[in-house]
Formats: sequence, structure tokens, C-alpha cells
Amino acid sequence: MTKQWDSEELLKVARSFQPACVLTAAADLDVFSSLYKESMTAQTLATRLSIDKRAAKILLDALAAMELLIKREDFYSVPDELAGLLVETSPKNILPMVRHLGNCLRRWAQLAEVVQSGKPAERRPSIRGQDADLAAFIGAMQNISEPVADKVISRLKSLDFDHLLDIGGASGTWTIALLRAVPRAKATLFDLPQVISMARENIAEAGLSDRVTFAAGDFYIDDLPTGADLAWLGAICHQNSGLQNRVLFAKVHKALRENGTLVIRDVVMDQSHTSPAGGALFAVNMLVSTEEGGTYSFEEYRQDLSEAGFDRIELVYRDVHMNSLITAKKISK
Repeated sequence: MTKQWDSEELLKVARSFQPACVLTAAADLDVFSSLYKESMTAQTLATRLSIDKRAAKILLDALAAMELLIKREDFYSVPDELAGLLVETSPKNILPMVRHLGNCLRRWAQLAEVVQSGKPAERRPSIRGQDADLAAFIGAMQNISEPVADKVISRLKSLDFDHLLDIGGASGTWTIALLRAVPRAKATLFDLPQVISMARENIAEAGLSDRVTFAAGDFYIDDLPTGADLAWLGAICHQNSGLQNRVLFAKVHKALRENGTLVIRDVVMDQSHTSPAGGALFAVNMLVSTEEGGTYSFEEYRQDLSEAGFDRIELVYRDVHMNSLITAKKISK
């Protein structure tokens, strides 16, 4: 059934950036962590954070109106039920994802110019700086992956491998989950040098350091480490063009042992590229963020994998988000 639009519904969509901007600004400024330690007036918080006093009061009042803060007289505090999600010291906080979405928001705001030019949006670091933005991106991937990793991997029925190659392994979330699923296996995590240190820390916390080798490199430039019988390509393909994916798939094919398996975890679109709706919007995120990225249908994946030498290409599971699973085999001919 076609959605019935009216002017108020359309304007509600147009205004939806407003609460997002308030929340992401507060996350960038670390307002929640500061106010969870102690209730403060806007003036005190402004002094602590070295921000403008008038601006601080307006931001805090907006957060209170959104029920993200409690305001009593002139003092602001963080609700206990939100502290675990928005306070830096909480082990389950989602601040990295909120901050990453703030970085995305700045690029989305340039969408008209991007569509006009065909070039990605100008990247401008947050007030936290480029290094912090990279850390937020890696942490964001962990925020969305960690709660679902075991369930997603369980969909790969009869999973069995000796050596995993996690390509673009980020914080190590998927390496950890895959090694827990197959306790005898070992892994190589491959990512950029500045990311490896973050992954190393998480792998150590999981007690898996003796089973993981770290390899620093850039899969656009470097060959991949060889010897694995399972390659994991999680949430990577959408940042590439079809040609870039074919080149990457060929590298994976070369690196894998004979009869090895490649698993792709990503968005998989239908043939119209309009469903799932979240995938169509994520393609816009790739439009503003990358030179040639997008979201792809299973048929597009099948063709690119086949051209790279893979066989027995299957859509194991189709998800409305980024947890669809495709498997492909390297088979001697």
C-alpha cells in the first residue's frame, strides 16, 4: 500500500535532523559523561567544557525537552536509565556510534551538492579531531556488531575452518565471535596499521591473543595474507564499486587455500534496489562518503564473485540491515 502523505508528515521528515543534531553535538562535547559525575548548571558546565555559556543553556534545555537530561531548577543531570548508553565510562555505551552518525550527518547535509557533482561530500573532522573520528568509526562498528555477532554466525550452519582471515577486521568483533564458534581454529586479522592497535586490545580482553595474528596493510594496495581456509569480508563491499569488489574478490581467491570459503556480510538489495529501504538509504550514505560505493543485489554479487573465480555462490541469509550472508567457494577446476 502506498504511503499517504500530507504536509505535516513531509515537514516532520524535513525537521528530523534537529534532534539528531542536538544528540550528536552533546555526544561530541561529552555532555552526558560530565553531567553524570555531578549535576551542574549550564554556566558551570560551560566553564568545565570551555564552551559558550548561552549556547550551553540552549543545548541543555533542548536535551531536557527531548528527555535526554533531567532539569531541576537550574541544574541538569543524566537519567540513570540513559547513563549506560551515553556515559563514556559505561562498558556498553553507544557514544562511538552516536559520534559516527554525527560525522555522517555533516556529509549528508551536502547531499544536493553531491548529487549535482557526483563527488563525495567534503570531509571535515568533528571538534574531537581526525584520530577521535576514526576511533568513533571503529567503535561504532563494534556497537552495532557485538550484540548480533553470535546470532549472525549461527546462520552459517556446519561452520568449520582451521584458519580465519578477517579482512578489514576493525575492532576484532567478528574474529572473536568466529573463534568462539570454532574453538580449535586460529585467525589472522588484516587492517590498517592505525586500526590494528584497537583490535589487539579487544582480542586481548577476549583472551584470544594466542590464537590471533595481526597483519597490517591496505587491501586496496597490498596482497592479502595467505593460508586461510575461511575469509570473512564483513561490511566492506558497500564502500567499493563493482570493479573494486571484483579486484578484492580476486585477491581473496588468491589468498585462500583450495576449497576455502569466502563469507560476505553486508546489505543485499533486491533487483529494484529499493528494498530493503534501509539499504537504499545506506546507498546514499555511500554516495556522500565514498567515490564509488553503494549497495548491491545478490545477482551483482554473484556475477562479481564468479568473475573473480569463485563457485557455489549462495545467499545463505537475507537481512533487512547489514547482516545478509553470502558464501562462495574456491574450487580447483
